[in-house]
Amino acid sequence: MTAGAPPSQGVGAGVPASRRPPPPKASTVKFKAALRKSKRRNAREPEIDFLNITAMLDLMTIILVFVLKNLAASTAAIPQNSDLQLPISVLTVEPSEEGVIIRISKTQISVGDEVDPVVTYSDSSQLGQTGLDARFKRNGPNDLYIQPLASILQTYRDNDKRFREAKGKDASSSEAIIIADETTPYRLLFEVLFTAGQCEFGKYHLLVRTGPAK
Repeated sequence: MTAGAPPSQGVGAGVPASRRPPPPKASTVKFKAALRKSKRRNAREPEIDFLNITAMLDLMTIILVFVLKNLAASTAAIPQNSDLQLPISVLTVEPSEEGVIIRISKTQISVGDEVDPVVTYSDSSQLGQTGLDARFKRNGPNDLYIQPLASILQTYRDNDKRFREAKGKDASSSEAIIIADETTPYRLLFEVLFTAGQCEFGKYHLLVRTGPAK
């Protein structure tokens, strides 16, 4: 270095700015990578600003089915009164819950959830010989076919048959749950069973109370 010369200021020192080479440009790949990195660094958890209706409908459906199942009339909790007392049995098996319910009390016969009775009479204890009055029969007092009862049972049978066919079950016959008072005469019970059989009810469940053997 020559004595008295000014110190060197590096590459480009003393070169006019207009003649200096431009700084290197960033490549597109590096720019996109940096942009993605910045997005990930500044990303926040998305806020839930909507209501999932589908999940709520599923939940409400489950609750509705549960409530209806518990509120449905169970054959194991039939209300009893002075007009309808179930007979006592030593059997402990669970009663069937499938089938149309036919109630035979001391003064009337009713079916399912029908509010009005199908047949009424003064006292079932007087029906032990000839059964129901001839006006309820198809062919006179000695007949076993109860016309008002058959009309309603046939409607239940038609509905049950379509249901069984849709579910792929045996539709050749239906089931009935008989809830009869303990004093029901055999003749009246037989007339009810005969009428149900004529309407294609082939299986019966007789509901009783569980009690000790006598």
